Amino acid sequence: MGLFDFAKDIGKKLFGNEAEASDKIKAEIEQDNPGIKGLTVNYDNGVVSLTGEAESPEAMEKAVLMAGNVKGVAEVKADQLTAPPQTAEVDFYVIEKGDTLSAIAKKFYGDANAYPRIFEANREVIKDANLIYPGQKIRIPTSAG
Repeated sequence: MGLFDFAKDIGKKLFGNEAEASDKIKAEIEQDNPGIKGLTVNYDNGVVSLTGEAESPEAMEKAVLMAGNVKGVAEVKADQLTAPPQTAEVDFYVIEKGDTLSAIAKKFYGDANAYPRIFEANREVIKDANLIYPGQKIRIPTSAG
């Protein structure tokens, strides 16, 4: 599963029908705007297309994750979302049953106490460090950029 593929039947329930999906997903991203100007969102049968200008590669990744972690979204297309090139090493991880941010930090960094690094990298995606769910996709910064 790459950055742009998601589990369609898992995630935050934002919309009840396809007609309202684009507006609801856009509002969700803009609520905690990770740094996207001129954002437009189009939803069609499980596929979200994002357009706009991201101020950083992290902003683009967060917008994709925010849209993709919505129930009913299977794929996010961001080819019309411009962003500066990524200079940091970043992995993406799909949370599994039983995972905690501490366990994920131990796996990636060798230190369970490094979980705040993961939480901060995903503040727009994870609202509470204790409320993550299987199938949710997050960013794992592996180096400073």
